[in-house]
Amino acid sequence: MTDSLSIAWVDAERERAFGRWFDELAPRHRLDRATLHLASADASSRRYFRVTGSDGHSYIVMDSPAAEDSVAAFVHIGGLVRGAGLNGPRVLEQDIHQGFLLLDDLGDTQYLAALRQADLAGADALMRDAIGALIQWQLKGDCSTLPPYDDALLRREVQLFPDWCVAREFGVVWTPKEQETWQTVSQRLIDSALAQPQVAVHRDWMPRNLMVCAQNPGVLDFQDAVRGPISYDLASLLRDAFLSWDEEHELDWAVRYWQDARHAGLPVDPDFGEFWRQTEWMGLQRHLKILGIFCRLKHRDGKPHYSADLPRFFGYATKVANRYGPLRSLLNLLEPLTGAAVQAGYTF
Repeated sequence: MTDSLSIAWVDAERERAFGRWFDELAPRHRLDRATLHLASADASSRRYFRVTGSDGHSYIVMDSPAAEDSVAAFVHIGGLVRGAGLNGPRVLEQDIHQGFLLLDDLGDTQYLAALRQADLAGADALMRDAIGALIQWQLKGDCSTLPPYDDALLRREVQLFPDWCVAREFGVVWTPKEQETWQTVSQRLIDSALAQPQVAVHRDWMPRNLMVCAQNPGVLDFQDAVRGPISYDLASLLRDAFLSWDEEHELDWAVRYWQDARHAGLPVDPDFGEFWRQTEWMGLQRHLKILGIFCRLKHRDGKPHYSADLPRFFGYATKVANRYGPLRSLLNLLEPLTGAAVQAGYTF
């Protein structure tokens, strides 16, 4: 069994199920049980273990106790990622019902760590690779079988902000006028997203989910992919949850993406100014959602460390709301929260 391994289990039955599954597949891949250890865990209930074969080859094991359809989506969309010619992990073994997968190992060097350590030239090279791969995903990723990023999903996402950040984290109750302001601004963001050309959207195309590989980048965490707005993944890359750039570099990379995307035949707006407006508004929708998600992780899921990055998202949101007249009324909702955040000990 797995009780001798350095992996904690809260569910003894799941531990036993994993042991049975692992013991069955280990001989086929010559896996060395003694090397099995926790590689990473994410904001969901998924965990990833690393294990080495007797030939020295490394593998990743996914432990996903979430709904069966989430694991099936990982397998399906992983096939789309590889079908687009991108460097996604192969699924070598699968038990979709129980939520166990054996995958290729794309290494342990995230873009996030590499970008934090790189000089400007090194960061530019990594970002150009990420942009090139994104264009390939949008061109060749078959989005016909992906769920739509529709009005209902966009609306559920932005509602996380008032439910978990405004009300739960800061205890603020909006007046009827403030509720009206929120409805107006959030509808404008949703309308902007729905008006954009639709492509395959990874939905978390950010440095934490891209790996530094020989075929750069390796692409992970794609199971929530949808068919949606063309600016979404670029906004995720440029205005990240854990790493920020000055606007000069954001614009430089955005222009490079826009030029290369047009040359490749992607349906980006022919006016860069309008495309940048779409990207900023799309990013704002995402950042309001993440403010809600990070607060939900803190209060519902017992993962408070994510809330340390709330100031980054307040900064993103405030900048965009202040820049565009139709969004400026959002500042009246953000400013009381930033004041409360300072009093609660957040550092801006």
